[in-house]
Amino acid sequence: MFDSAASPPGGRPPRAARKSRVHFLSPPVHLDIEEAKTHLHWRDRPGASLELEELLRKAESLLQPEAAYKVVYIEKPGEDTVKIEGVSFASRVLRGNLDSVERVFPFIITIGLDLEKRAGECGDPLKQYYLEGLADMAIGKVAQRLEDHLKKTFGLTKLSSMSPGSLEDWPITEQKSLFSLFEDAAKSVGVRLTEHMLMVPRKSVSGILFPTEVSFESCQLCPRKDCPGRRAAYDRDLRKKYRLEV
Repeated sequence: MFDSAASPPGGRPPRAARKSRVHFLSPPVHLDIEEAKTHLHWRDRPGASLELEELLRKAESLLQPEAAYKVVYIEKPGEDTVKIEGVSFASRVLRGNLDSVERVFPFIITIGLDLEKRAGECGDPLKQYYLEGLADMAIGKVAQRLEDHLKKTFGLTKLSSMSPGSLEDWPITEQKSLFSLFEDAAKSVGVRLTEHMLMVPRKSVSGILFPTEVSFESCQLCPRKDCPGRRAAYDRDLRKKYRLEV
Protein backbone atom coordinates (compact mmCIF):
# COMPACT_ATOMS: atom_id res chain seq x y z
CA MET A 1 0.00 0.00 0.00
CA PHE A 2 1.35 3.40 -0.97
CA ASP A 3 1.62 6.34 1.42
CA SER A 4 1.94 9.27 -0.94
CA ALA A 5 3.51 12.57 -0.01
CA ALA A 6 2.92 15.96 -1.54
CA SER A 7 5.29 18.88 -1.86
CA PRO A 8 5.13 21.32 1.04
CA PRO A 9 2.92 24.32 0.30
CA GLY A 10 4.84 27.37 -0.84
CA GLY A 11 7.82 25.35 -2.16
CA ARG A 12 11.09 25.14 -0.28
CA PRO A 13 10.76 25.32 3.52
CA PRO A 14 12.85 27.62 5.68
CA ARG A 15 16.44 26.59 6.45
CA ALA A 16 15.66 25.84 10.09
CA ALA A 17 12.69 23.60 9.32
CA ARG A 18 12.18 20.73 11.70
CA LYS A 19 12.99 17.20 10.63
CA SER A 20 10.69 15.94 7.91
CA ARG A 21 8.42 12.97 8.37
CA VAL A 22 9.24 9.49 7.13
CA HIS A 23 6.99 7.98 4.49
CA PHE A 24 6.44 4.25 4.08
CA LEU A 25 5.57 2.01 1.14
CA SER A 26 4.78 -1.69 0.96
CA PRO A 27 4.84 -2.16 -2.83
CA PRO A 28 3.66 -5.46 -4.31
CA VAL A 29 6.38 -7.38 -6.16
CA HIS A 30 5.78 -9.83 -9.00
CA LEU A 31 8.61 -11.93 -10.40
CA ASP A 32 8.25 -12.56 -14.13
CA ILE A 33 9.39 -15.96 -15.38
CA GLU A 34 10.96 -14.73 -18.64
CA GLU A 35 12.86 -12.01 -16.82
CA ALA A 36 13.96 -14.58 -14.26
CA LYS A 37 15.30 -16.89 -16.97
CA THR A 38 17.51 -14.11 -18.29
CA HIS A 39 18.65 -12.97 -14.86
CA LEU A 40 19.48 -16.51 -13.67
CA HIS A 41 21.00 -17.68 -16.98
CA TRP A 42 18.39 -20.41 -16.85
CA ARG A 43 18.86 -23.34 -19.23
CA ASP A 44 15.54 -24.75 -20.42
CA ARG A 45 15.00 -28.50 -20.39
CA PRO A 46 11.91 -30.71 -20.12
CA GLY A 47 10.01 -29.67 -17.00
CA ALA A 48 12.40 -26.80 -16.23
CA SER A 49 9.83 -24.04 -16.70
CA LEU A 50 7.52 -25.65 -14.16
CA GLU A 51 10.41 -25.98 -11.73
CA LEU A 52 11.27 -22.31 -12.15
CA GLU A 53 7.63 -21.29 -11.79
CA GLU A 54 7.48 -23.13 -8.46
CA LEU A 55 10.65 -21.34 -7.31
CA LEU A 56 9.19 -17.98 -8.33
CA ARG A 57 5.96 -18.52 -6.43
CA LYS A 58 7.85 -19.76 -3.37
CA ALA A 59 10.15 -16.73 -3.50
CA GLU A 60 7.20 -14.34 -3.87
CA SER A 61 5.47 -15.88 -0.86
CA LEU A 62 8.54 -15.13 1.28
CA LEU A 63 8.93 -11.50 0.23
CA GLN A 64 8.29 -8.69 2.71
CA PRO A 65 8.91 -5.63 0.53
CA GLU A 66 9.16 -2.39 2.49
CA ALA A 67 10.45 1.09 1.77
CA ALA A 68 11.01 4.16 3.91
CA TYR A 69 11.88 7.52 2.43
CA LYS A 70 12.05 11.20 3.32
CA VAL A 71 11.56 14.37 1.33
CA VAL A 72 14.35 16.72 2.42
CA TYR A 73 16.02 19.92 1.31
CA ILE A 74 19.75 20.45 1.03
CA GLU A 75 21.27 22.98 3.36
CA LYS A 76 24.29 25.09 2.38
CA PRO A 77 26.81 22.70 0.76
CA GLY A 78 30.53 22.75 1.44
CA GLU A 79 33.34 22.23 -1.03
CA ASP A 80 33.08 18.42 -0.93
CA THR A 81 30.22 17.98 1.54
CA VAL A 82 26.45 18.11 1.62
CA LYS A 83 24.34 18.80 4.70
CA ILE A 84 20.82 17.44 5.07
CA GLU A 85 18.74 18.15 8.17
CA GLY A 86 21.90 18.99 10.08
CA VAL A 87 23.71 15.80 9.01
CA SER A 88 26.87 16.21 6.90
CA PHE A 89 27.80 13.77 4.14
CA ALA A 90 31.37 13.86 2.82
CA SER A 91 31.54 12.91 -0.86
CA ARG A 92 32.94 14.87 -3.78
CA VAL A 93 30.75 12.91 -6.19
CA LEU A 94 27.55 13.35 -4.17
CA ARG A 95 28.31 17.05 -3.80
CA GLY A 96 28.80 17.35 -7.57
CA ASN A 97 25.60 15.45 -8.38
CA LEU A 98 23.56 17.68 -6.07
CA ASP A 99 25.12 20.93 -7.26
CA SER A 100 21.89 22.24 -8.82
CA VAL A 101 19.45 20.15 -6.76
CA GLU A 102 17.39 21.44 -3.84
CA ARG A 103 15.18 18.47 -2.90
CA VAL A 104 16.39 14.88 -2.44
CA PHE A 105 14.94 11.60 -1.20
CA PRO A 106 16.96 9.53 1.29
CA PHE A 107 15.63 5.97 1.36
CA ILE A 108 15.90 2.50 2.88
CA ILE A 109 14.35 -0.50 1.13
CA THR A 110 14.29 -4.23 1.89
CA ILE A 111 12.59 -7.51 1.02
CA GLY A 112 12.87 -8.85 4.55
CA LEU A 113 14.66 -11.87 6.01
CA ASP A 114 12.49 -14.82 5.00
CA LEU A 115 13.73 -15.40 1.44
CA GLU A 116 17.33 -14.86 2.51
CA LYS A 117 16.85 -17.40 5.31
CA ARG A 118 15.22 -19.97 3.01
CA ALA A 119 18.08 -19.65 0.50
CA GLY A 120 20.66 -20.24 3.24
CA GLU A 121 18.87 -23.29 4.64
CA CYS A 122 17.84 -25.08 1.45
CA GLY A 123 20.92 -27.34 1.38
CA ASP A 124 21.14 -27.30 -2.42
CA PRO A 125 23.87 -24.99 -3.80
CA LEU A 126 22.16 -24.56 -7.18
CA LYS A 127 18.76 -23.85 -5.65
CA GLN A 128 20.42 -21.43 -3.23
CA TYR A 129 21.99 -19.61 -6.17
CA TYR A 130 18.58 -19.31 -7.86
CA LEU A 131 16.84 -18.07 -4.70
CA GLU A 132 19.60 -15.51 -4.11
CA GLY A 133 19.21 -14.35 -7.70
CA LEU A 134 15.45 -14.02 -7.31
CA ALA A 135 16.03 -12.01 -4.14
CA ASP A 136 18.27 -9.64 -6.11
CA MET A 137 15.53 -9.31 -8.72
CA ALA A 138 12.98 -8.55 -6.02
CA ILE A 139 14.98 -5.81 -4.30
CA GLY A 140 15.53 -4.24 -7.72
CA LYS A 141 11.79 -4.18 -8.27
CA VAL A 142 11.19 -2.56 -4.89
CA ALA A 143 13.73 0.12 -5.85
CA GLN A 144 11.94 0.67 -9.16
CA ARG A 145 8.53 0.91 -7.49
CA LEU A 146 9.87 3.53 -5.10
CA GLU A 147 11.37 5.50 -7.98
CA ASP A 148 8.12 5.29 -9.97
CA HIS A 149 6.16 6.46 -6.92
CA LEU A 150 8.41 9.48 -6.41
CA LYS A 151 8.26 10.44 -10.09
CA LYS A 152 4.47 10.30 -10.09
CA THR A 153 4.05 12.07 -6.74
CA PHE A 154 6.49 14.91 -7.41
CA GLY A 155 6.19 15.24 -11.18
CA LEU A 156 9.76 14.14 -11.87
CA THR A 157 11.00 12.69 -15.15
CA LYS A 158 14.34 11.18 -14.15
CA LEU A 159 15.98 10.10 -10.89
CA SER A 160 19.43 8.75 -10.08
CA SER A 161 20.78 7.50 -6.78
CA MET A 162 23.94 7.01 -4.76
CA SER A 163 24.51 4.61 -1.87
CA PRO A 164 27.18 4.67 0.85
CA GLY A 165 29.86 2.13 -0.01
CA SER A 166 29.18 2.17 -3.75
CA LEU A 167 32.34 4.26 -4.30
CA GLU A 168 35.50 4.85 -2.31
CA ASP A 169 34.54 8.53 -2.45
CA TRP A 170 31.44 7.80 -0.32
CA PRO A 171 32.48 5.00 2.04
CA ILE A 172 30.18 2.57 3.78
CA THR A 173 30.89 4.27 7.12
CA GLU A 174 28.50 7.01 5.92
CA GLN A 175 25.66 4.54 6.45
CA LYS A 176 25.48 5.66 10.06
CA SER A 177 24.86 9.26 9.02
CA LEU A 178 22.24 8.22 6.48
CA PHE A 179 20.39 6.04 9.00
CA SER A 180 20.45 8.90 11.53
CA LEU A 181 18.03 10.79 9.25
CA PHE A 182 15.47 8.05 9.87
CA GLU A 183 16.05 7.62 13.62
CA ASP A 184 13.83 4.68 14.69
CA ALA A 185 11.95 4.50 11.39
CA ALA A 186 14.49 2.03 9.94
CA LYS A 187 13.31 -0.48 12.53
CA SER A 188 9.77 -0.06 11.24
CA VAL A 189 10.81 -1.59 7.92
CA GLY A 190 12.91 -4.23 9.67
CA VAL A 191 16.39 -2.96 8.77
CA ARG A 192 19.32 -2.42 11.12
CA LEU A 193 23.03 -1.72 10.82
CA THR A 194 25.77 -3.97 12.16
CA GLU A 195 28.87 -2.56 13.84
CA HIS A 196 30.56 -2.81 10.43
CA MET A 197 27.81 -0.68 8.83
CA LEU A 198 26.33 -3.60 6.89
CA MET A 199 22.57 -3.85 6.64
CA VAL A 200 20.48 -6.71 8.02
CA PRO A 201 18.63 -8.15 6.12
CA ARG A 202 21.34 -8.43 3.45
CA LYS A 203 18.84 -7.84 0.67
CA SER A 204 18.39 -4.20 1.61
CA VAL A 205 19.51 -0.99 -0.06
CA SER A 206 19.92 2.52 1.31
CA GLY A 207 20.92 5.74 -0.36
CA ILE A 208 19.80 9.09 -1.69
CA LEU A 209 17.63 9.52 -4.78
CA PHE A 210 17.90 12.85 -6.57
CA PRO A 211 16.42 14.49 -9.68
CA THR A 212 18.76 14.66 -12.64
CA GLU A 213 18.74 15.46 -16.33
CA VAL A 214 21.52 12.98 -17.12
CA SER A 215 21.40 9.46 -15.71
CA PHE A 216 24.11 8.66 -13.19
CA GLU A 217 25.34 5.28 -11.96
CA SER A 218 28.16 4.84 -9.45
CA CYS A 219 29.40 2.07 -11.76
CA GLN A 220 30.51 4.76 -14.20
CA LEU A 221 33.22 5.81 -11.75
CA CYS A 222 34.32 2.32 -10.69
CA PRO A 223 37.22 0.78 -12.68
CA ARG A 224 36.69 -2.70 -11.22
CA LYS A 225 36.71 -5.30 -13.97
CA ASP A 226 34.34 -8.29 -14.33
CA CYS A 227 31.87 -6.97 -11.75
CA PRO A 228 28.66 -9.08 -11.88
CA GLY A 229 26.60 -6.19 -10.53
CA ARG A 230 27.79 -3.58 -13.06
CA ARG A 231 24.94 -1.48 -14.45
CA ALA A 232 26.94 0.99 -16.56
CA ALA A 233 30.29 1.05 -18.31
CA TYR A 234 33.31 2.63 -16.62
CA ASP A 235 33.81 6.23 -17.79
CA ARG A 236 37.39 7.45 -17.27
CA ASP A 237 36.55 10.99 -18.38
CA LEU A 238 33.65 11.23 -15.96
CA ARG A 239 35.94 10.12 -13.16
CA LYS A 240 38.28 13.01 -14.07
CA LYS A 241 35.31 15.40 -14.05
CA TYR A 242 34.63 14.53 -10.40
CA ARG A 243 38.34 15.07 -9.63
CA LEU A 244 38.90 11.48 -8.58
CA GLU A 245 42.25 9.77 -9.01
CA VAL A 246 42.49 7.83 -12.27
